[in-house]
This record gives sequence, structure tokens and C-alpha cells, in this order.
Amino acid sequence: MYLNLDEVVWFPLHKGKTQMQIGNIDSFMHLSQFTDINDFNNNIEQWMLDGKSSFTKSELVALKRLIRFSAKVAGVCSAKIGTIVSATHEKDGAGISRSTFKRMVIKAKNLGLLQTHETTRQNGSKSSNLYVFNRFCGQAEPSKVEKLDQPKTSIISKTNNQNNNKRNMDVPTEQKADTDTKKNQVLDASFTSEKVPMQFTNLVRNFYDDARIIEEHWKLVNISAYKNQVTEGITDTAIEAFKALVRKIKFNNVNNTYGFFYGILNKKFRKKYTIDLFNDVWEACC
Repeated sequence: MYLNLDEVVWFPLHKGKTQMQIGNIDSFMHLSQFTDINDFNNNIEQWMLDGKSSFTKSELVALKRLIRFSAKVAGVCSAKIGTIVSATHEKDGAGISRSTFKRMVIKAKNLGLLQTHETTRQNGSKSSNLYVFNRFCGQAEPSKVEKLDQPKTSIISKTNNQNNNKRNMDVPTEQKADTDTKKNQVLDASFTSEKVPMQFTNLVRNFYDDARIIEEHWKLVNISAYKNQVTEGITDTAIEAFKALVRKIKFNNVNNTYGFFYGILNKKFRKKYTIDLFNDVWEACC
């Protein structure tokens, strides 16, 4: 794809800032962080699992309308605030104000969901903002497709390794080499902690025969279950969530398996909590 340099012009401002000259939305395709509209929708779904509660009802109307305006170029919108606000009155049946839209944008930016760029007209005057959605978990660019038969170390493990490397700066070379060799040894699934249910271990080991990776997946299960106030049927729900993750990886690109797994867990545990609550109320009434 070739950019029309007459429509997109970057120029420096004070304090190292940059602005863009407004043009046709197609001229901003290079800012999109998504492969297509389906990829964009999948990322938005993941963002909403955790971030939806940060917005008021009216702000969610504004956010959803902004998302719809970001469909032509996946995740990028150049529409004016007035245009978006008017659309909420005409099409959503629950119109919002400009101030509500601006509050939504501030919250979305604080969450890392959204970024904005100032634009100008050809005469140099200010124009509407350009809205660019970020990938889930702040990944600016799609990473390589993760393969299930190639276990990868999690972010938590990488951080711990970096801290350990700092502590080992003064360790003698021979001792340090021996320590590094031991750390690089992968313990298979048989070394998984007893705290992890055997049913879950037996499933995950078919794809990640690594005790550390299995335990980290189970940590996410415990975090999500606690967050959603679920205390029963945790293992069965975790198994369903991991199978859903496997299907997703096999048929689509997943840029962050841990993040996506956590998103699935939250969705399933939230549903389970709602069903269990309804059943308790029904039994109490009847």
C-alpha cells in the first residue's frame, strides 16, 4: 500500500511533539495495529472483559460508537466528536454529551486501550483528533504466532531471571556457569506442584510439558476464580478454558497466550458465578 503524502504530513512541534495533517481515513492505515476487523474485535473483547467496569453506562455508549467508527481501518478513527455524539442520538437511542465522550477518551487512554493524535488542516489550524486503539495488554505490534509444542517462558519468569542475573554479577564465573545450567533445565510435568489438580496437569502437559508453565497457568486460574468469587467447580472450568485456548491457537493467531487464557477464564467464571447465584436465589424462593 502506498501513502498519499499530500494527505498525511508529519511535522515537529515544540518539546519533541508531532502532529499529522488530516486526510482520508485510508491514509492512516499504517497506524492500525490489527491484521483485520476480526482481529480488532477479538482484542476489544479482551479489553472489555477487564476494563468494562471502569466506564459508566453513558461512557460505554460513547466507546462502542467510537469502536464502530473504527471499522473501515481496523482500530483507527478520524471522525469528529460532534459526528460521533450525533450518531449516539440517532442510532443508539441513548444520546451522550461531548463531555461524556471526552471523559470516556481519558479513561480509555489511562487503561492503555486508546491513544490519540492531534491533527491539523492544510492551513495549519487544528482539526479533529485521530483515535488509535491499542492491542490487548499494550502490544503495539502483532508478535509471531505461538506454537503449542514450543513452550515459552512467561513475563513473570523473565522478570525473575533478570533480577537473579543482577544478584549474580559478583559470583565467580565457574559457579555462575553451573548455576545457569541448572536454571536452564526444564522440569517436565511430573514435577508440577501438588497444588495443581492432576486433571488440569494431565491436559496441559499434552501441549506444554513444563512444570513451570503448567503452574503459571494454574496461578491465573486461582486469580480469576478469586476475582469472580467462585469456589466450586474451579478445575472443570479451568479445563474448559484451556481447551478453548487450544482451539483458538490452532485456528487463529494468539499474540499473548497467558493474557488470552486469563480473558477466557474471567468470562467463564463470571458466567458460572451468575448461574450459581441465580440457582441459590431460586432454591431460596422455591
